[in-house]
Amino acid sequence: MRAYDLIKKKRNGEELAAEEIAWLVGGYVRGEVPAEQIAALLMAVYFRGMSSRETAALTLAMVRSGETLDLSGIRGRTVDKHSTGGVGDKTSIVLVPLAASAGVRIAKLSGRALGHTGGTLDKLESIPGLRTELSPRELIDQVNRIGCAIAGQSAQLVPADKLLYALRDRTATVDSVPLIASSVMSKKLAAGSSAIVLDVKVGSGAFMKTLPEARALAEAMVGIGREVGRRTVAVVSSMEQPLGRAVGNALEVEEAVRTLRGEGPEDLRELCLALGARMLLVAGRAPDAAAARAALEERLARGDALRTLAEMVAAQGGDPGVVAHPERLPRAPIQEPVGAEAEGTVAAVDAEALGHAAILLGAGRPRGDERIDPAAGIVIHRKLGDPVRRGEPLVTLHASQAERLAPAAARVRAAYRIGRDARAPGPLVLDTVE
Repeated sequence: MRAYDLIKKKRNGEELAAEEIAWLVGGYVRGEVPAEQIAALLMAVYFRGMSSRETAALTLAMVRSGETLDLSGIRGRTVDKHSTGGVGDKTSIVLVPLAASAGVRIAKLSGRALGHTGGTLDKLESIPGLRTELSPRELIDQVNRIGCAIAGQSAQLVPADKLLYALRDRTATVDSVPLIASSVMSKKLAAGSSAIVLDVKVGSGAFMKTLPEARALAEAMVGIGREVGRRTVAVVSSMEQPLGRAVGNALEVEEAVRTLRGEGPEDLRELCLALGARMLLVAGRAPDAAAARAALEERLARGDALRTLAEMVAAQGGDPGVVAHPERLPRAPIQEPVGAEAEGTVAAVDAEALGHAAILLGAGRPRGDERIDPAAGIVIHRKLGDPVRRGEPLVTLHASQAERLAPAAARVRAAYRIGRDARAPGPLVLDTVE
């Protein structure tokens, strides 16, 4: 085979065979196919797309580029969960112990902050002492003991994805549905769970801005699961405004704890119940969606899910006391409100802009090598449809350095549009693909 011929074939809109895709991916990982030729291939895929067979073949080639996690030692059906990323999305910290308390086995490999979206590992590491680096044996033993674990993935897992993503980032080919789908699903398949539940975000705070784009991505990822025989369900959920009221690592952990106590924001609770019901169904732990939701609500009411979170935190070396006393989490010394500049009703909130404001405060990484301030972030007081008077706080900024406040406050003010007509937020769950 020659890379030149395969690039030309894809450029002309023809379908690549599975062995051709595997040869290209393997050659790039081994250094036998140069980056400029893979860049040309990525651009051809960006404009020509890929069939479901090609996308599945690309996904499997990426999986085979490194190690895979063998979860056969876990007793019971394992289910993985993945979100395509949003602002204030602390769903996993609620959902994983909630579903585990209802009998689902979850060995979740999570990531760090990417762009304007937060990372589950960064959030969990704001808990004093908690570690997210677990060996495969530790991961399996912990899931068998308490039902769940959240850890970082090994560097040997899907190395092709790291190389291809870096090249996509340099060649303006990140927002290609087959390339996104294969990137996500390669990591999920390599992580070894029997079934996968996906939360595909859409809106101002998501990578997919429109519902047709989000549906296309959901269908592509579910199609990959179908092609390789892995049960996969995708829920399309709204990110037209941040999820919940906390944006920032320790702040989001605290909100997750309050949600498990029954005190959290309604939108976060509702999304966790919707995703959790799907996890119970694919795990065979409930006969239908209504029974699955009722089981989860019972676990919340009894405090089972809260206890499971405390057990998970303790098992991973963290201070379980933060579950009972969230005030033990890092606290920012500076807390500054940002007032509304007009009177009316919140007509729009640019969630991505609020995500960038949190980064300016120290809650994210403008560059990959920067340290995160676990206490930094934003607490939101006004959301879509809420009335506000001039000068009343829209949000409160949490920071450790005073010089970070002014640029973050400017981002916040630009993110809000205050109007005269009341506008309630749209539905939280927009579609389900399975």
